[in-house]
Amino acid sequence: MRVEATGITDVGLKRDRNEDAFLVNDELRLYVVADGMGGHAGGQHASALAVNTVEEMVDTIALSASEDDVDPVDHLKAGLDRAVRLAGKRIHDFASAHPEFRGMGTTIVVVLVVGSNAFVAHVGDSRVYLVRDGAIEQVTDDHSLVAQSIREGVLTAEEARTHRMRNVITRALGFNADVEVDVQVRAVTRGDRFLLCSDGLSGKLEADEMRELLDAHEPAEATRQLVGLACARGGEDNITAVLVQVEDAA
Repeated sequence: MRVEATGITDVGLKRDRNEDAFLVNDELRLYVVADGMGGHAGGQHASALAVNTVEEMVDTIALSASEDDVDPVDHLKAGLDRAVRLAGKRIHDFASAHPEFRGMGTTIVVVLVVGSNAFVAHVGDSRVYLVRDGAIEQVTDDHSLVAQSIREGVLTAEEARTHRMRNVITRALGFNADVEVDVQVRAVTRGDRFLLCSDGLSGKLEADEMRELLDAHEPAEATRQLVGLACARGGEDNITAVLVQVEDAA
């Protein structure tokens, strides 16, 4: 298995600080984007703590089950779930002990590539997209008020784009001591590309626009182009993109 990845983050045009954080760890084949929130630098601290905790915990996960009756895929899914939950608990505990940081939290998306599988975990409205065979698919479902309303048929996708509650998320790390984590497994094939991004990017570009830029440029340039276009369209939020490309699949 050979995987190549690149990442970029930008403060955007309206914010004083960048509360996004990302990780590209090719040794572990672990890739993370976190979009922090909270005043007094709380968002910066939350997103960094989330990324560092997940990296620390994934480094300790055995890549094969210790007992014959434990499925290795289930083993890794459970381990990734524990890693993200621990990140949320650490953020919550820190905020509880430091009143000036109360209310801080972060979204998170994680892609861990092991063998011929990609393990995808997420909480919040940061996203993972899969580009395969000329098509792009949003792999994650937003944990947000408008996304929930779309799923329930209350709003259309077009209405959600300009809805006054479009930035309200329904799930995040740190708001509570524990959180439900969505974890899924995707089989990977050669040429697959996973795009992890904060909503500073996904809120400014349509999925097909992302695919066109990814198809037109080499990975590092493609991420620069994505972030640049999001800035050109207003750049009201921090913008982060991590692109993971599968060169060979097991």
